[in-house]
Amino acid sequence: MSKLTLPGDPPGGVRAVGVWSIGVAVYFVAVIFRTSLGVAGLDAADRFHVNASALSTFSILQLLVYAGMQIPVGLMVDRLGTKKVLALGAVLFTIGQLGFAFSPSYGTALASRALLGCGDAMTFISVLRLGTRWFPARRGPLVGQLAALVGMAGNLISTLVLARLLHSIGWTQAFAGSALAGVVVLVLTVLFLKDHPEGHEPEPSRHHGSAYVRRQIVEAWREPGTRLGMWVHFTTQFPAMVFLLLWGLPFLVEAEGLSRATAGELLTLVVLSNMVVGLVYGQIIARHHSARLPLALCTVAATALLWAVTLAYPGTHAPMWLLIVLCAVLGACGPASMIGFDFARPANPPERQGTASGITNMGGFIASMTTLFAIGVLLDATGDDYTVAFSAVFVLQAIGVGQILRLRGRAARRERERLVASRVETVHVPA
Repeated sequence: MSKLTLPGDPPGGVRAVGVWSIGVAVYFVAVIFRTSLGVAGLDAADRFHVNASALSTFSILQLLVYAGMQIPVGLMVDRLGTKKVLALGAVLFTIGQLGFAFSPSYGTALASRALLGCGDAMTFISVLRLGTRWFPARRGPLVGQLAALVGMAGNLISTLVLARLLHSIGWTQAFAGSALAGVVVLVLTVLFLKDHPEGHEPEPSRHHGSAYVRRQIVEAWREPGTRLGMWVHFTTQFPAMVFLLLWGLPFLVEAEGLSRATAGELLTLVVLSNMVVGLVYGQIIARHHSARLPLALCTVAATALLWAVTLAYPGTHAPMWLLIVLCAVLGACGPASMIGFDFARPANPPERQGTASGITNMGGFIASMTTLFAIGVLLDATGDDYTVAFSAVFVLQAIGVGQILRLRGRAARRERERLVASRVETVHVPA
């Protein structure tokens, strides 16, 4: 017997993979640009003559813009479609990367990263929406994890390629040259990307203006699954994001005494672990929907445990085996954060998926932004005591776990009610 296909499900197939791949390519380039500062943090501090707090402001501002744009972008995707939003995002993050390459001062560099964050914010929600429009619903968890996996491959490019370019051809040439990738994906988007397959056009919205915006946000937020998804994303994503985006390299070099080359290899391990775990988590959740929350909570517990052991390890430096295990476990944070979307997706109808995904996606980036700022401030206040600074991770994890446990029952009951209702409707659909 074939698996159940819901009425109105898109067919998937080779064409769906081709169109979706273009959207994922845009996200791939956005992640390269987003994470480029992670391998250039020490260079940026020297170039712009700034301390740890000012350096963290680069990433904080970028994430502040990103997080603040999530709900507006979700509304834009629901109203305008994926193609227009992805094309605009590609334009903005390409200009931002170019501006960062040629910035003569700290202020102009900040403005460039803000513009980059604005464009970056338009990519992932668009790719999630593209997946729901081109693939059957049962493929949702795996398609989402695959998109995140490709994004992590962008992080890998930053770690392996951009880092080498920075030290071989210099700051301006490395960042300006990478901006060409943004031009390529923009052209592909404009020429070949389509919002949905023929015969699967969404219902035209009959609502306009502020009433539509309020209704979309209120109804998405009212769903316990949306809020649970946001808190799962909040709690799981930020430890790896903070490590890869800015503070991992300085921690490994300055606190653990590693060379930049060895530190870069450990950052690469985080990315590779993320890609492997993403495939595993996607397959598990596609087959066992009830595994979503246990996977998320186990990832949080493992991350907290490894950070605690690393920071509390007696002696001058943690041993290499412990740092390797830490980085391997940090690689599970990204795939675990994708589970948040697997709670928000079934809680909302197709016409509200963009808005719900935007609310969910805010979670991890708000947590990342908060932790980036806290670590920078604590490093300056304690004379670069990384043990104290990275303890901020535990505070955010405790807050997030508390909210997850509070919402899990309500979200589960609401999801069961929706599932029963959809089965009843399916039974009554004429053959």
